[in-house]
Amino acid sequence: MVSQIFVNLPVKDLNKSVEFFTKLGFKFNPKFTDKNAACLILGKNIFAMLLIKKFFKTFTKKEITDTKKSKEVINALAVGSRKEVGELVHKAVKAGATTPRDPQDYGWMYGWGFADLDGHLWEVFYMDESKMEKK
Repeated sequence: MVSQIFVNLPVKDLNKSVEFFTKLGFKFNPKFTDKNAACLILGKNIFAMLLIKKFFKTFTKKEITDTKKSKEVINALAVGSRKEVGELVHKAVKAGATTPRDPQDYGWMYGWGFADLDGHLWEVFYMDESKMEKK
């Protein structure tokens, strides 16, 4: 069983990325933060490592995805209410993010997302599983 997750994301400017996510209310773990990387705390055991591109390349021989042309992953963040979805997306936009699509309402699940300064997609959603159709 996995005890923690560290998602690694390449960034152009580490300081700007840290500033962006700080404006959204997130904190960083200084133990895993230096001039090459910053450890974004998403939850108790959930982290995103923001790595400068040169450092990111030391972990792979493959090319880094151009986020303006393609996406490899969507980072989905569950929050406690529909209201929190909008609050976080609005904070992100105020901090420089874009919203690539309109909010989606499925009744039992509501989501909206943003693209951060480096074009990484973050889907923010709220689920009320009690309202799901019974199978």
